[in-house]
Amino acid sequence: MPNISLVMIVKNEEENLRNCLVNSKPYINELVIIDTGSTDETKEIAREFGAQVYDFEWNNDFSEVRNFALSKSNSDWNLILDADEQVIKWDQDKVNNILESKNLIGRINIKNQFVQNNEVRYSQTYISRLLPKGTYYTGKIHEQVVSDLPRIDLPIEVLHMGYYKTDKSERNLSILKSQYSDNPKNVYINYQLARQYKVLNQFPEALLYYQQSYHLADKSEDYYIDLVVNYIYTLIDMKEYYLAFEVIDRENNFLLNSPDYQFVTGLFYMNFVLSDIKRNIDFLPLIEKSYLQCLALGEKGAKEIVLGTSTFLAAYNLGVYYEMFNQKEKAKHLYKLSSSFHYEPAKKRLMNL
Repeated sequence: MPNISLVMIVKNEEENLRNCLVNSKPYINELVIIDTGSTDETKEIAREFGAQVYDFEWNNDFSEVRNFALSKSNSDWNLILDADEQVIKWDQDKVNNILESKNLIGRINIKNQFVQNNEVRYSQTYISRLLPKGTYYTGKIHEQVVSDLPRIDLPIEVLHMGYYKTDKSERNLSILKSQYSDNPKNVYINYQLARQYKVLNQFPEALLYYQQSYHLADKSEDYYIDLVVNYIYTLIDMKEYYLAFEVIDRENNFLLNSPDYQFVTGLFYMNFVLSDIKRNIDFLPLIEKSYLQCLALGEKGAKEIVLGTSTFLAAYNLGVYYEMFNQKEKAKHLYKLSSSFHYEPAKKRLMNL
């Protein structure tokens, strides 16, 4: 059975840390906590769980702190979590078998809770978080693992609530801007700057960095789908419809099987048609086509980034489309499908039909 250390960096996390440690405890053998200046009960809570606690003066460099933390671990494997994350699923037998049979970097499914259109939604992405001894990080923020080992998806799920409850924008932007000054043509830094500005609803700034990241990218990036999808969302927000057309024309074949891409194209065509119905009416059927493609991909088990883009969100939007054209039976069918996922807006639409 592999030895696993939970390795964390924390600061003033007394509200989150206990839940994180309770949910992680069954799967780890050692707990290493690096504190960067807590003034609350964080360190006391960590010691309650038997943690080795070390102090480290914060210097705006996540990789340096992560690497210091990893150096204090005595295990063959290190699980990297933040205090605002909780393990919600861990297939111990499968994980153990994988770790015992291969040299690898383990990627775990991080589910992020966020608010969009006044609704709580969830995105998911596999991130390298279970690391063999000797692995280290680079990058001051949104740090990345340095390794040539294969990256393998593990049956582990973690719920991250940090960006749902806490605004870390000022800190993140400061570090990212510093990195950008040193390396303005870095695809990843531009991407992260764009994401940060989008969270702040500063769309002109987000658009600038999405454009730069997109034109620097070579499509091999793990985050390429998310980059393209959120670039299109930002173009919609800025009403830059003709630029969006260029991106969609360029990506249609490459991202054909991405539910998130098909979903945002459906949203784009809807906004484009509504911007000038008389002039753009010929594009109306592409709304239906996009959402039908989403649902078809969902039936095939395609991976989503935002949960629901291949199921209840696509069904709901297509239901609204049919309801607009008085195709009530089709709309009812889709609202029922969306409702089966407990999507409340679909239930309300269904009651009113």
